Amino acid sequence: MSSPVPPRFICEPDPASPGWMRWDVMDHGRYNHVFIGPMLVRRESGATCRVRIDIAERHTNAGGTVHGGTILGFADVAMFAALYVLTGVDPIGSTTIDLSTQFVGAGSPRKPMDAVVELLRETRRLAFLRGKILQGERLVAAFSGTARKPSQPSA
Repeated sequence: MSSPVPPRFICEPDPASPGWMRWDVMDHGRYNHVFIGPMLVRRESGATCRVRIDIAERHTNAGGTVHGGTILGFADVAMFAALYVLTGVDPIGSTTIDLSTQFVGAGSPRKPMDAVVELLRETRRLAFLRGKILQGERLVAAFSGTARKPSQPSA
């Protein structure tokens, strides 16, 4: 009999942000926490989830706008946070199969950034998602991606 796996991420109500869940990894040495940082998540509708990060100086490029790598990393992490909120699929052990991104505007370092992620279809092994990266009503990027869900342990 195997012992239970300790939780590797946090998804719990955020007392400072009513209606939002706090999302972070337990190991604060990991990419998600060190670079992207803690996020907020909430279900918007049956198949849509909003994921939010606060932009910090570490997220910017030499020109003072949000670095494209930050936007790509945020889109990737947001897909898995949304998949968990929408379906309960454990993000640990899931992998990105593909991620296509269109950059349509510069991101401001002075405003939070939201990913509005829609689950288009889910199969036994895959999830197909698309989303928009927004600051307020301003579109910064659009993306679509495929996530492979974790393998189920064999009995």
